[in-house]
Amino acid sequence: MDRRSHWERIYETKRPDQVSWFQAEARLSRQLIERVASDRRAQIIDIGAGASTLVDGLLAVGYRSLTVIDLSAAALAVAQRRLGPAAEYVDWHAADVLTAEFPTTTYDVWHDRAVFHFLTDALDREKYVEQVRHAVRPGGHVLVATFAEDGPTRCSGLEVVRYSPSALHGQFGADFQLIESQRELHTTPSGTVQAFTYCLCQFVPLAQTRTAA
Repeated sequence: MDRRSHWERIYETKRPDQVSWFQAEARLSRQLIERVASDRRAQIIDIGAGASTLVDGLLAVGYRSLTVIDLSAAALAVAQRRLGPAAEYVDWHAADVLTAEFPTTTYDVWHDRAVFHFLTDALDREKYVEQVRHAVRPGGHVLVATFAEDGPTRCSGLEVVRYSPSALHGQFGADFQLIESQRELHTTPSGTVQAFTYCLCQFVPLAQTRTAA
């Protein structure tokens, strides 16, 4: 299946508040980001953001070095129209996280709510982690949210992988030190409750740690 075509079709045929993952305010993500990135000059990237309102919240509290990436150009266009002139503060990319050419050791915070759980192939998950290792600066933070173990088994017609905090953290390896995990019960626009697992990690390459010692 062509993943890009799938997501373009979703955002071309549904309003942002009609999709199950819609949040009027991405409060938990924003709060966790603020906790580890007090400097409003921090470089923050939102992976698979779609038309998420997280970027609105980050702009509202003063962040200006923001990057948003999604497979769907239609989704990004929705967010840009919603933000109006403020969209100029954001670097927008219609791209696949697995193949995108990210700058090296650049981002202070890598955020992903609900892309990683769509990676049902182990090789795709490995590619994803390599992209994180390439793009996030040593000492930077990675915040990833997926469906929890008791969350849905499918989303938007696609199969997903569900994770406990330990299983999700285990996908990233020893170079990523778990700071905290949280559980979120998300209510969809249709009233269904979905359980999410959030893991916040710090990227501390072991090789660098040994060299410093």
